[in-house]
Amino acid sequence: MWAAMALIVLLFFFSVYGAFIGPERAKAFFNTAPLGIYWVVFALLLAVGIVLFRRLLRVPALLLVHAGCILILAGAIWGSDAGRNIQKRLFGTDIVPTGQMQIYEGYSDNRVVLEDNEIRELPFYIRLKDFRLEYYEPGHIYIQIRQGDAAWEFPVQIGARFQLGLQFGTVEIVKVFENFKIAIEGDSRAAGDEPGTGTNAALEVRIEPPNGPASTRYVFERSRGHIYPDDQLYMSYERVIRDYVSELQVIRDGQVVARKDIEVNHPLHFGGYHFYQHSYDAQAGEYTVLMVSPDSGLASVYGGFLALCIGAFWHFWLRKLPKPVQTDREQQDQKASKWKSNTQSRAY
Repeated sequence: MWAAMALIVLLFFFSVYGAFIGPERAKAFFNTAPLGIYWVVFALLLAVGIVLFRRLLRVPALLLVHAGCILILAGAIWGSDAGRNIQKRLFGTDIVPTGQMQIYEGYSDNRVVLEDNEIRELPFYIRLKDFRLEYYEPGHIYIQIRQGDAAWEFPVQIGARFQLGLQFGTVEIVKVFENFKIAIEGDSRAAGDEPGTGTNAALEVRIEPPNGPASTRYVFERSRGHIYPDDQLYMSYERVIRDYVSELQVIRDGQVVARKDIEVNHPLHFGGYHFYQHSYDAQAGEYTVLMVSPDSGLASVYGGFLALCIGAFWHFWLRKLPKPVQTDREQQDQKASKWKSNTQSRAY
């Protein structure tokens, strides 16, 4: 018991030290050989405690607490770098460590780039069928005069007209484009949405000054510096990203064996790996960046935390619930039974 308490005190100081040295150095520190021996000894002491202290077997709450700690340590050890090396030597299982994948829309890849830029390959391929950005509605158009401080912000809605004062007249939102394309033939122009990959969000606005003819302008989301030199108004189109989604397919032996639309906090799990939405092509939206993380030992860690929480709640709260209140009749019967038992003991 004292040895286990000493290791718990050490764990406290290790945790404080790890919090101050940063995540990368802390990860290297907790995976050193001396700390590896520490984790194994800690888990063995908890297991020996269950054997030596029989009371743990009679109190399920305390047994769950100790078993939960053992499962957490065992799962963490099994999923560490040393644990993966042991799995490779014993079972021939070559687990790819945590890394990243960059996949272009319409392409497949199985290469994972690790933190040290080493490239490892998965036993299956991940295909990015489609990537899309989802935005909060509505977007906003920002209008500012080129010389002066006057500025306006309006929500984008087709057909909406906004007053800019007596000097500048009105602005009307005529069309909203998800992927703007304009075709020019002679003196005619035709603007519309271009199907396929890519995005070039834009607005078609109609400016009606108080004096003079109305004019049509296109306001782009990505090319905000695009202005008309003769205009007094500078306009920009902005949308706030709500989510980014990658439509993934898992390909093994030329067949699609799994598919899922992943987003932040909703990963794809397949073949012992989690694929998280990590980043994307912020310029053109043509590729996604996935974080690949193996799940070796993860089930044991989750199960250990569940057992630990249930055991602690049971031991510290459920045991202290008030017992059912006995009636006067039940109390009298209990006293009579106890008196009768004591009388019979004295008689013998």
